[in-house]
Amino acid sequence: MKAVTWQGKRDVRVEDVPDPRIEEPTDAVIRITSTGLCGSDLHLYEVLTPFMTPGDILGHEPMGIVEEVGSEVTNLRPGDRVVVPFQIACGHCFMCSAGLPTQCETTQVTGEHMGAALFGYTRLYGAVPGAQAQYLRVPQAQFGPIKVPEGPPDDRFVYLSDVLPTAWQAVEYAAVPPGGSLAVLGLGPIGEMACRVALARGVEQVFGIDLVPERLARANRRGVRTYDLRAFDDDKALVNAIRDATGGRGPDSVIDAVGTEAHGSAVAKLAQQATSIMPRQLSAPFAERFSIDRLAALYTAIELVRRGGTISLSGVYGGMADPMPMLTLFDKQIQLRMGQANVRRWSDEIMPYLTEEDPLGVEDFATHRLPLAEAPRAYEMFQRKQDGAIKVLLEP
Repeated sequence: MKAVTWQGKRDVRVEDVPDPRIEEPTDAVIRITSTGLCGSDLHLYEVLTPFMTPGDILGHEPMGIVEEVGSEVTNLRPGDRVVVPFQIACGHCFMCSAGLPTQCETTQVTGEHMGAALFGYTRLYGAVPGAQAQYLRVPQAQFGPIKVPEGPPDDRFVYLSDVLPTAWQAVEYAAVPPGGSLAVLGLGPIGEMACRVALARGVEQVFGIDLVPERLARANRRGVRTYDLRAFDDDKALVNAIRDATGGRGPDSVIDAVGTEAHGSAVAKLAQQATSIMPRQLSAPFAERFSIDRLAALYTAIELVRRGGTISLSGVYGGMADPMPMLTLFDKQIQLRMGQANVRRWSDEIMPYLTEEDPLGVEDFATHRLPLAEAPRAYEMFQRKQDGAIKVLLEP
């Protein structure tokens, strides 16, 4: 089959690889019909290269048709149309039963001291072959795949794999009080969808902050009050502008949907680039022990949120030596919640929003649809924010 493989920093290729097959009785094999390119994939393209191996198959946002199931998968049969969550979880361990499939005790990557295995996401998360491919082996298929109806286009459901539950959890963790306000830092796919979810769930004031014109315009059309970072001399001016719109206090909640690749963190950017060009035998241990994130977005969130407010982190951070302003966090009595999205915990709550009325605008959410063969161009375009690329779907 054809699959998108990682070959080095900013080097992905579509190659022939062996077809997946049933290896365990809890496996299924899915024929992919649509698969997303995620902002987290750009971390592999640019930042997390020390944890990648040439030939790794990328991707973790698939949907498709069940081709084959193992003997213990009784909830699926060939021909079913399914969305596959990005994490791999059993559904019956203590953590899964507690609504935390990202911490699944059956698939935890204990050798790396990490949580549940993820599709296509470095050796830290199990080095499981990913979903930017024609076919996908799905472990723990007795729990993971979400059956969806025939008829509507893939765009109606494909975001259940990652974008929708990640945005939903970001809003849930933000805990905006009735009549309250929410600021979202970063209007990429997750940030913008978080804005849409918040508005659909009745949040009265939603502020969106970014510096890409196309992102700002899209969010503004959906009723988000947008702020262009380029219009402010510094972060303090931005913070003051939003405080002025919230009675001088700041928003009740802030979602950081940017994460480790934030603009405005020159030293951390240099450190990230250094690890990506070091010899592999040195770069991974260095990154594990001494890596730092570009924390500009998180610092802005801490400054922006009102006293006693909540910060919800959905942007991916991976540093081990991050300087945190603990005095400010403590003094402002800020609540901080974070983590990978627990897809199956939220999928039943999200499904009623995927109706013909399409209140979240999922059917026109993708800006680009490209054949799998054009994945290298898609990665470059998305990473460089070219051609208005905000969300890209690949079609095998």
